[in-house]
Amino acid sequence: MTTVRRIGIIAYPNVQALDIVGPADAFDSARSAEDDETGALYDVVLIGLSSKPVISGSGVVFQPRYSIHNSPRLDTLIVPGGRGLRTQPRVQASVARWVQSQAKQTRRIASVCTGVYGIAPTGLLDGRKVTTHWRFAQDFAARFPKLKVQANSLYVKDGEFYTSAGITAGIDLSLALIEEDFGPRVALEVARELVVYLKRSGGQEQYSAPLQFQSQAEDRLADVAAWIANNLSENLGLERLAERANVCPRHFTRLFRQSFGTSPADFIEKLRLGEARRLLGERGSRVEHVASTVGFASTDAFRRAFERRLGLTPSQYRGRFQPNGRRRSRLRHESDMIAFSTLRANRDAARSQNR
Repeated sequence: MTTVRRIGIIAYPNVQALDIVGPADAFDSARSAEDDETGALYDVVLIGLSSKPVISGSGVVFQPRYSIHNSPRLDTLIVPGGRGLRTQPRVQASVARWVQSQAKQTRRIASVCTGVYGIAPTGLLDGRKVTTHWRFAQDFAARFPKLKVQANSLYVKDGEFYTSAGITAGIDLSLALIEEDFGPRVALEVARELVVYLKRSGGQEQYSAPLQFQSQAEDRLADVAAWIANNLSENLGLERLAERANVCPRHFTRLFRQSFGTSPADFIEKLRLGEARRLLGERGSRVEHVASTVGFASTDAFRRAFERRLGLTPSQYRGRFQPNGRRRSRLRHESDMIAFSTLRANRDAARSQNR
């Protein structure tokens, strides 16, 4: 018999609704292979600062099962992000006090998005590596200088503490915790159920950067970042990009820096390496093929850029992150790859239409 693990998620006024619902549904979807209908592996409980209903920032109302005054013993405690935790000192203090009281008797403590604002005041994270939503990383680092903020990570584990980046990264973290508890098979089934990647490659800059660029840039540059992301194997020279924006190269470079805070070349290299990391994680990938697919002029140039940015060679990265064939049968592996390939194709088509 598998012991059901209790996941406690704290709720407070102006919480981010998806920070609660995303992890809650991920853990609820984890089922034992013997009994999918009733074989729940987790018991998810919502814990309020009081027993009253909690109104999230989007207006969705949550009814906690417990309050911080009568909560049961937890295996894992999750602190979701939200405006209330960042901007309301009383809420932050109440959450932090309760987290502090639970720390010794809880196996692990995690945050989603800006939920780390509710853990940091306890001092439990001092000297540890953490992450949060890219938009608030600088503010958080200034407020809590004793913490080592890794602004680009989707999630970070340091001891018994786990922190994750913006909103949907809470699902990435939940899948990682499920895999840690019950192995890759269960985590993969949950990913399939939720129609998400089991493990997204790269950091949150690959998601925030193009969107930030489009929202901040002038109208004539609004589609350039999206075009770059969809055409990484193309010639992305300065003159061609400037031509798409209908400005001269010098003016394009100046506008790009003003809008995005970096050079076009740096922006392109980051996107290329992000896509390269995804490809290197696929079974059977070859460094030379990946280098050409993402647009590097040569394999040597690719290796140099990869090692400079990530501190290891493409071959070393591939060896660490490619799936281990001994974990599942050949038939199951082929089925998994077909499912993921279909999902990627559908997503790519949808993104192309949206753009």
